[in-house]
Amino acid sequence: MAYILNIETSTTNCSVSLSNKGETLVLKEDYGNGYSHAEKLHVYIEAVLKEANITSSQLEAIAVSKGPGSYTGLRIGVSAAKGLAYALKIPLISISTLEALAHQVSADSGCIVPMLDARRLEVYSAIFDKDYNVVRAIEAQILNESAFEKELASGKVYFVGDGVEKTKILLNSPNAIFIENKLPSADQMSALSFNKYKKSDIEDVAYFEPYYLKDFVAIKSKK
Repeated sequence: MAYILNIETSTTNCSVSLSNKGETLVLKEDYGNGYSHAEKLHVYIEAVLKEANITSSQLEAIAVSKGPGSYTGLRIGVSAAKGLAYALKIPLISISTLEALAHQVSADSGCIVPMLDARRLEVYSAIFDKDYNVVRAIEAQILNESAFEKELASGKVYFVGDGVEKTKILLNSPNAIFIENKLPSADQMSALSFNKYKKSDIEDVAYFEPYYLKDFVAIKSKK
């Protein structure tokens, strides 16, 4: 057995899965519009263990979505993951949020662009080929009418994530395929975390930090 607990809190989706050898056994998530991580994360962790009829002592590793994404959401998820890994004395595995999101798309050709909203006309994005190999690394990208011009000229481009809504307004190409209403999920983390577990690709629990990509900026209240 290789039970891994996967935690995803980079967006409004509070998502937890329990996997065994890369297969998701149990998935609990809240696909709502509000951030519920503080209230629901530990409840979901207990729920997936209970539904699978195992205890935390049977876990082989803890995996967490490392970002980019919501500053507060990432802090909550990573803090919980580090606490569990430390207490249980098991490895901590980090998974790229955008890589996991890309795996929600199955493409025969072209490329996949997972993207997360980053305020105004900016998104966190990356580009993967149809086999999920990195074509362009993660970056904070300002959207305009010429965004992804090269990729769209070469073939189909699958856009996925909550950054799709503002992207489809700007891009007018028959090669642009917009996959809406998708958020990062712990479901796709299952296979990715098991692959890292087999290679002992783990993090230092004491020093691991989320990948914010940009510095946290507090917005002053209008009140």
